Amino acid sequence: MEELKVFSGTAHPSLAGNVCNYLGIPLGGAELFEFSNQNIFVRILENVRQRDVFVIQPICCPVNKSLVELLIMLDALKRASAERITAVVPYYGYGRTDKKDQPRVPITARLIADLITTAGADRLLTVDLHAPQIQGFFTIPVDELTARSILGQYFREKALNNLVVVATDIGISKVARDLAAKLGASLAIIEKRRVGNMDATETLNVIGDVEGMCALTVDDEIDTAGSLVGVVDTLLKRGVTEVYSCCTHPILSGQAIERIAASPVKEVVVTDTVPVNGAKKLDKITVLSMASLIGEAIHRIHTGSSVGAMFE
Repeated sequence: MEELKVFSGTAHPSLAGNVCNYLGIPLGGAELFEFSNQNIFVRILENVRQRDVFVIQPICCPVNKSLVELLIMLDALKRASAERITAVVPYYGYGRTDKKDQPRVPITARLIADLITTAGADRLLTVDLHAPQIQGFFTIPVDELTARSILGQYFREKALNNLVVVATDIGISKVARDLAAKLGASLAIIEKRRVGNMDATETLNVIGDVEGMCALTVDDEIDTAGSLVGVVDTLLKRGVTEVYSCCTHPILSGQAIERIAASPVKEVVVTDTVPVNGAKKLDKITVLSMASLIGEAIHRIHTGSSVGAMFE
């Protein structure tokens, strides 16, 4: 592994450190800081010429700083003559703007793909994109990992009785169906619609039998937790005995923590694709590590092995 180098931006250094621990290599040295005028400075502190380089940086809060920092790191590595640069983006920010669903709006997810490619990335490694078509926005190879095997294993070991897996909207119903099959559970779907461009949703209906059952809601991310709280309340009104929830990306912005703390949801299980620290640490929030999964994917990419075989 002498040719392998892993670097981290400031968005999630603890995840990068854990990935390097899995790989048995030190984290690459880099100097990053922000000038008083908010311009970002990056300097790579070691030789990367002809090396296989990976940059771990989720596009998470502060989103725009994390994004620009990633782009500048990619450019610095390209100009330092790295042989191959892989952008490891566990959380792909702006992923929800993946299509034109209104007049005169951008497809920002495509714009971010163009920026990452232009900055110097030769490939992308990411986790559970909001929409699968985002892979097609790139002209470079994309490896999409999924945390659902880790989440599924957690609840398999928990062995909840009389379980129904609930998709929080129709768009994630296939994911929920696959998880339900792995857990030997039945499936239900929440039908809802989004109100305007703000983070507000109106729950419309529960499709499927949930009365008297233990529910596990599934989503790709929890942002303000408004949808989660609405789904939990709706399920309890429909006769569910208790509700658990899981997602890959715990964005937890705005009043999310207050809403989860006040909600009757029993446990919210998430991964560390973005940092969960400080006030975001609640007793009912369980964080599962992605370090071994990402580390194994990096090892396989570096050695030319199959990444897809990890999930077969």
